[in-house]
Amino acid sequence: MRFVIQRVQKAAVTVDGREIGAIDKGFLVLVGVEDSDTEAVADKMVRKMIGLRIFEDEQGLTNKNLASVGGSLLVVSQFTLYADCRKGNRPSFIRAGKPEHAEKLYEYILSKCAESVPIVRHGEFGADMKVSLVNDGPFTIVLDSDEIMPRGN
Repeated sequence: MRFVIQRVQKAAVTVDGREIGAIDKGFLVLVGVEDSDTEAVADKMVRKMIGLRIFEDEQGLTNKNLASVGGSLLVVSQFTLYADCRKGNRPSFIRAGKPEHAEKLYEYILSKCAESVPIVRHGEFGADMKVSLVNDGPFTIVLDSDEIMPRGN
């Protein structure tokens, strides 16, 4: 599982010209799932993301997490996070989770986020979405479950 987390001043997602989710201060989170991912992996990833201390405190140090700044989440599914560009110029997406599995885990991730964060907005799984954001910093973090909880551990 991969999360690309962007600290934002604001972000929004539209489908067919209609805004379906928007937040002010918080995280825009792009989520990629592979078939071997489980709810246990999602739990660990969500806990790690929500606990990230990447907002500035009064001294300008990144010591505050999402809750301490009253931040929101905009969560968007993105299978292209599993693009394999090693051969040729056309990416392969063979590692991306099958849609049924990925959608189930995406919905699970949304529900887990909602347990800890008062405002959780989201994209539409499988839709052609347009995402806009004002990246704060810019500050972008990539969480990969293979690094957080290596396979076999």
